Amino acid sequence: MGEPQETSGRRRRPLKPLDDTVLRDLALGYVGRYATTAAKLKHYLQRKIRERGWAEEHEPQVDTLVARFVELGYIDDEAFAQARTQDLLRRGYGARRVAQALHHAGVDSEAVDLSPPAEAETRAAALAFARRRRLGPFGAQLPDGKLREKQLAALVRAGHDFDAARAMVDAASEEEAERWAYSAED
Repeated sequence: MGEPQETSGRRRRPLKPLDDTVLRDLALGYVGRYATTAAKLKHYLQRKIRERGWAEEHEPQVDTLVARFVELGYIDDEAFAQARTQDLLRRGYGARRVAQALHHAGVDSEAVDLSPPAEAETRAAALAFARRRRLGPFGAQLPDGKLREKQLAALVRAGHDFDAARAMVDAASEEEAERWAYSAED
């Protein structure tokens, strides 16, 4: 890949290799700045060690450090999963997309007791997504043919099941879409 481009006339001094103290400080800075999971913190620390090297004789104790942060409550995968789920649902993403995002963040679905979103939540999410993206009755015109297929595909890619996507795109009016979304039983 080569050397990074220098934007100023000065050269950057190479960073010193990490030791236990600097590694702990990096971890504290990361969890203080970002909502994260144990898996994401571990990945971050391993990347920093690869980039800068390791100065001490013994191997870096990344797993022990991450476990200590979990024990101290600096990292809570369950709280992260709940917050991320609610955020994605508010933004209009479906249950499949939520599960995919949690898996990508390293949340162990077996270790975290997180129930899937209720039918009412997923319908409200589909409604929010359709409004935001101007799909179905929220668009300038009712979809037909190719446009309908594209809108169905957009809802399915956002994690909604096909029945919900079809109900949203085929709604004749905004009121009908809202009635469908709010008629779900919990």
